[in-house]
Amino acid sequence: MEIGSIVSNVLSPAFLFFFLGFGAVLLRSDLEIPHPLPKFFSLYLLLSIGYTGGAKLAHAGLSWSVALYILGAMLMSLLVPAYTFFFLRKILSVYDAAAMAATYGSISIVTFIVGTEFLTRTSVPYGGYMVAIMSLMESPAVIMGILLVRYFAPREKDAPKRPGIRHLLRESFLNGTVFLLLGSLVIGAVTGNSAGKSLEPFTTGIFKGMVLFFLLDTGMLAARRARMLLKVGPRLFLFGVVAPLVNSVIGVLLAWAMGMGRGDALLFVILCASSSYIVVPAAMRQAVPEANPGLFELLSLSVTFPFNISIGIPLYWTAIRFLIR
Repeated sequence: MEIGSIVSNVLSPAFLFFFLGFGAVLLRSDLEIPHPLPKFFSLYLLLSIGYTGGAKLAHAGLSWSVALYILGAMLMSLLVPAYTFFFLRKILSVYDAAAMAATYGSISIVTFIVGTEFLTRTSVPYGGYMVAIMSLMESPAVIMGILLVRYFAPREKDAPKRPGIRHLLRESFLNGTVFLLLGSLVIGAVTGNSAGKSLEPFTTGIFKGMVLFFLLDTGMLAARRARMLLKVGPRLFLFGVVAPLVNSVIGVLLAWAMGMGRGDALLFVILCASSSYIVVPAAMRQAVPEANPGLFELLSLSVTFPFNISIGIPLYWTAIRFLIR
């Protein structure tokens, strides 16, 4: 791995603004982002990513290779929760292990955004269909997490009945984040060729600035959660670093086997190596109320996310350049 690649990534505006927010909390600065604005930043990013991805998808078309990539992504979102659960069961309860496994089987939209910025800086192209793949990797991990709880959790007669698969699918796809992302993707695919240029000042012109604001707020949120890291124990902390590395190795090999280009492969590996701290924790709170949401949100946001955007992405890129010619 090239040290220069890591330095370049750490010195990128995205990471530095994340670190600025992180430092503001640790140093007890009075910096504050008014409460409605982080939600607005999130909604804007979802809309912009979805619409731009849909427009690119309409331009490129849906081929058999893209269908294969989608199948590989769905496989990873089911495989990762399955094998991480059996490791986590050794140090956590069944409920916490299943919820955390689902979190790591899902994806981080913000890490995906940082990955696209990395590819833009290095002038490497990627397909708009990667946004569709990202959208489809949320729900399977949630479903796998519920199935693991149903199969392995001790059964109690008086325990409330858990939501059925049909209800779970509905809640997963109608979750605000997934719904806006998929809806924007469809609208972009339908109107992108005709209206895409006129919307570029909004969808792409201010995009990078919004990303910086969002990462500033994310850094502040991560720092607030980081104070709890001393309570999780060294094995769980280590899991937050090792899990993305293991998942990335599988992702790189799968991307190579499917014949992905380098840009698409990097985004695919980032999706495999990242973990959710928005959609899945919210879904698991409802589906598995016995689990501790603060635990898996903490590990995902304060350990795995900073690792991926600082060291992980350059490391994955080095592996991809070595394997994919």
